[in-house]
Order: sequence, then structure tokens, then C-alpha cells
Amino acid sequence: MKRTAISTVAALALSAFAAHAQNYPTRPITIVVPFAAGGPTDVIARIVTDHMGRTLGQQIVVENVAGAGGTTGMTRVSSATPDGYTIGMGHMGTQGAAPALYPNLKYDPAKDFVPIGMAAGTPIVIVAKKDFPAKDLKSFIEHVKKNSDKLNMAHAGVGSVSHTTGVLLSSVLGIKPTMVAYRGTGPALNDLMSGQVDFMTDQIVNVAPQITGGNIKAYAIATAERSPALPDVPTTKEAGLGNYEVSAWNALFAPKGTPKEIQAKLVDALNKALDDENTRKRLLELGGVIPDKTGRGPEALQKLVESEVARWTPVLKAAGAVAQ
Repeated sequence: MKRTAISTVAALALSAFAAHAQNYPTRPITIVVPFAAGGPTDVIARIVTDHMGRTLGQQIVVENVAGAGGTTGMTRVSSATPDGYTIGMGHMGTQGAAPALYPNLKYDPAKDFVPIGMAAGTPIVIVAKKDFPAKDLKSFIEHVKKNSDKLNMAHAGVGSVSHTTGVLLSSVLGIKPTMVAYRGTGPALNDLMSGQVDFMTDQIVNVAPQITGGNIKAYAIATAERSPALPDVPTTKEAGLGNYEVSAWNALFAPKGTPKEIQAKLVDALNKALDDENTRKRLLELGGVIPDKTGRGPEALQKLVESEVARWTPVLKAAGAVAQ
């Protein structure tokens, strides 16, 4: 009798769970953005989920949970109930660089999440103060190699995109400039514009207005193709540094164990958002890069996460970069 009762309860639970997945969503969904409001990841999340919510028939509420380079927010996502009502917008730092930077990281980027899909990439641009002596990327490389011990590279704090991509640039060029940490992108850019620091690498969303305004110099964008947001800035490959291609990609993840039916609905909603003309226009105006359906799907995203962890770990460990 006991076994029969247990079997009946289990069958009822499975039936209820299946019905829940089929009817999903029946209430608002929370998307955790692991950074402060107004930053690139936050803006991209709001643009994409605005359309996704209309497809799903429920509001998607953005909750900013900043801290520890975004790992605080993604830790919350990884430990959330896998019912589709808490998802997260991870990015290159939280899902790629974090294992090397945070020895006590409470999640495994490749194992503790279900990949939903890529939302948009935000290309990295190599920039310098406006009176930096180099006129193009070739002369920039020559100058920093000869004078790296005298130069300062700004970044928005250990673990930030500008920090990790700056470390990668230093590794590729074999240079060791003085790394100057700031408490955010804003202060770092302010000192770059005023000439207090020499150069930095950062997301196109942050630097494009200062480049077009003539406040800083842009040497190259680290993507395979030029950006419509900065059409006059050559790619690193065009300018002779093809081994420096990097993007602060942003992608949707759900907790491990999220039912496949719910995953499929989220994937479909994301695809419809990224195929929408207005949504695409808003992302492209920011300088975002929208991958095709194959490149943004769950399988491609899972492979990207695994490859990014493998890429960033040796670079950051060799540099001795550890977040406090």
C-alpha cells in the first residue's frame, strides 16, 4: 500500500509539473541583470525582454543585482527554482572570465545553467587619450611596446570588461603598462578624456559617444566586421592585429533543471525579439552585434561558454588577476 501511495503521489507531482510547463508563463518573470541599471548589459536586457514579454504574454521584470563583477547576480540565478520565473542575463565576464578571477565562485558557468541564447554582442574598442602620439593601430602598437613601462592603462576595476580585455591586449602585445583601476567606467573614461591616463579597452556602447565627439581616439574595433555605429574605425584584423578579437557578449540563461518545454518557449521568445525590426534597430544603434539564429541558439551558446572559460583562465591567471 505504501509503495502504491508513493507512486501515486509521484505521478500526480509529475503531472502537475508537466501542466505547469505547458501553461508557462502564468505570472510575471524576473530577469536578473547582474550589473547596475543603465550599463550595457542592463540596456540590452531591457530592450530584448520588452519584446519577449509581449510574445510570452507576461511582463518580464528587470532586477539589478550588482556586485562582485556580476557574479552575485548570476549566483542568485544558478540557485533559483528552475521553473522559468527567474532567468539571468550573463555576459563574457560572469560566464567566461569569472572562474579565473573568483577562486571561490559558487557556480560553474558551463554546468549550472541552461543556455537560452545570445542576445547581443558588444564589441571592444581600443581607445586612447586624444593627444596620444600614435596615428593608427600600427603606430599605436609600436609606441606601447617601446614605452609600456611609462604608460597607464585605465580600467573599471578588476573583473570588469575593460580590465579583462585590457589584460588580454597586454598579453597579445607582450606589454606591461601600469594598470589603473577605477570604480566604474565613468571615472575611467573621464580621466582618459582629461589625459590623466593613456589608453584603455572598453565596450563600444560606453566609448562611441566620446569617439564621435572627438574626446578620445579610437584605433580599432575587435570584431570581424566594422560597426555601423563607428564605420570609420577599422577592425583589428584590418589594422594588423587579427589575434585580438573580443566581444563582451550578453546572453540569457536559466537555472539548471529548467524543463525543456519552458526552455523552448524562452528560446522562441528571444528569437522573435531578435527578428523584430524595431528591436534589432535599437540594438544596432547601440553598436551591438546580433548573431544569426544558428550562432545565437542554446547549443552555440553552450559551446561559447566552454570556450570562453578555456580562453580567459590562462590569460588572467598568468597576469595574476584575482578579484577581491
